[in-house]
Amino acid sequence: MAAATDGRGFGTLVRELADGSAELVRGEAKVARIEIGGVVKGIATGTGFIAIGGVLALLGGLSLFAGVILLIGDQWLPRDLYWVAALLVLLVSGGIAFMFFRKGMSMLSPASLAPDQTVETLKEDKEWLKRRMTSGATSN
Repeated sequence: MAAATDGRGFGTLVRELADGSAELVRGEAKVARIEIGGVVKGIATGTGFIAIGGVLALLGGLSLFAGVILLIGDQWLPRDLYWVAALLVLLVSGGIAFMFFRKGMSMLSPASLAPDQTVETLKEDKEWLKRRMTSGATSN
């Protein structure tokens, strides 16, 4: 009834509906672009903070190693043999690093990444289906 009161025809109403729908879609796309831009900016900022934290942690670890080397060389070794202290710190930290490396490699080996439970379940399903198919064929 509204079309009859304001003098617009059916074609005009359909055109206005199409134009309004297109404008709505464009508006939603604009909002989505703005929102995605905000998310990307947040990811970039968070990644930057993580990188800065990692660099500072690395520098702190290096400072700790230097302090341990100086402590060992000054307090526990005769005649300030700092190179021996550095060698000891290298051996200990290298051993710990090798232990982490081996643990990581074992966790990334193909045998540990295989979905064992899924494979077993699929085998059981295959056997069940075989039994079901053979029992269905012999019962007819």
